[in-house]
Amino acid sequence: MANTELESASYDPVVDTRHEVPEVPSAEWGWSGESNKAMRIAAVVVAVFLLLLTIGNHEGRVEDLWLVGFAAALVGLVVRDVIVRRKPR
Repeated sequence: MANTELESASYDPVVDTRHEVPEVPSAEWGWSGESNKAMRIAAVVVAVFLLLLTIGNHEGRVEDLWLVGFAAALVGLVVRDVIVRRKPR
């Protein structure tokens, strides 16, 4: 006849970790994520600040091109983020 007893496993049992609190400092007070709205607002504020830096006593236009380029890149990233988050997956 066949042996009906189960042998004990020689390895550690699998532990279900789906319901555990993540090990991050902010998990203690109930928030563990990113603030997308704050990031967008900060990017727009930085872009406006970069555009304000074009007003100055410099004579060359290379600085202006870099500042406007970085400001446009930031605004482009914000617009892309808004569009990607609106599309259903």
